[in-house]
Amino acid sequence: MLAFLVNPAVIGLAVLLLSIVWMLRDEKDRTRPLLVIALVLNLVYGWVLAFVMGKENGLVPWKYDYVLARFDDALGLNAAHIATALLHAGLRMPLFVVYQLMVPLMVVWFFVARARRQSGAIIVTYVAEMLAGPALYALVPACGPAYAFHAGWLRPPMVEPQVIRLSGNPNAFPSLHIATALAFVLFAPSRWTRIAALAFLAATGLATISAGEHYVIDLAAGLAFGSFAAAIGKRSYVAAGLFGGIALCWSLAVRFAHVFLLGHPGLLQAAAAATMAAVVLNVVMEWRRKSEVTSSTVVYAAG
Repeated sequence: MLAFLVNPAVIGLAVLLLSIVWMLRDEKDRTRPLLVIALVLNLVYGWVLAFVMGKENGLVPWKYDYVLARFDDALGLNAAHIATALLHAGLRMPLFVVYQLMVPLMVVWFFVARARRQSGAIIVTYVAEMLAGPALYALVPACGPAYAFHAGWLRPPMVEPQVIRLSGNPNAFPSLHIATALAFVLFAPSRWTRIAALAFLAATGLATISAGEHYVIDLAAGLAFGSFAAAIGKRSYVAAGLFGGIALCWSLAVRFAHVFLLGHPGLLQAAAAATMAAVVLNVVMEWRRKSEVTSSTVVYAAG
C-alpha cells in the first residue's frame, strides 16, 4: 500500500487534482492557473522524456556507468559502500519515501516562493532543469549502479573505465533530484524553511545513493546544475553562465577526459571540492542577499 501511495504517477495525479480544486476556489487569482499548467506540463514532460530517452537508448546503447563508478572510487566515496551502510541502518523505507516526494515538495516550494512573489521564478527554474537536463543526459548517457551492476550493485566488481553496452534510459548524470533539492535551498526565505530545505537536500542525496539510482559524482555535477537552473529562474545570468559552465565541464570531463582525471585523482578531488565550495558560496551569498532585502524592506516600512 505504501509503495502504491508513493508511486510518482499516483502522487502526480493526486497533486494535480488538488491544485485544480485549489484553483477553482479563487478564479481571480492569476497565479493559481500557473501551478495547474506547470503540473500538467510536468506530467506530459515525464511521458515525453521517457519516450525521448527510450529512443536515445536504442540509438546510443553505450553508457558511461563504469567510468562514473571509477570516478567514485577515485574520490574515495564509493556509492555501493554508502548505500550498504544506509540499508543496514534500516533507512531503506524512509529514504525510499524521500526519493518519491519530489513532486509534492516542488508544489510546496511553489507556495513558499509565491509568498515572496517569486512563484514565476521557481517555475522558470523547474523548466530550465527539464529542458537542459536531457541535453546533459545525452552528452553522458548513464543509468545508475542498480542498472549497470544489477542484483550485485551493492558489491560491484572492479571494472575498467570504459563505456559499456547497457539497455536502460539514461538518467543519471547529473542528478536532477539533487539539483531540484538545491533549488529549494536557494529559494528558501526564512530560517526554518532553510533548515527544512537543507535537511531535504541531505536526505535526497542519501536517497538517490541508497536506491542505486546515482553515483556520488552525479550529485556533485547535480549541485552545479541546480545552481545554474536557480540562477536562470532568478535572472542572474552571470551566475547561470558560471554554474552552467561548471556542469557542462563535468559532462565533457567524464566523456572526453576521464582517462586523464582517473590518472590524476588529486586533480579530480580538487575539482569536486571546488565545485562544492562554489555551490556553498552561492547559497551563502543568496541567503545574505535575501536578508539584506528583507532588512531594507523593514526599515523602509518603518520609515
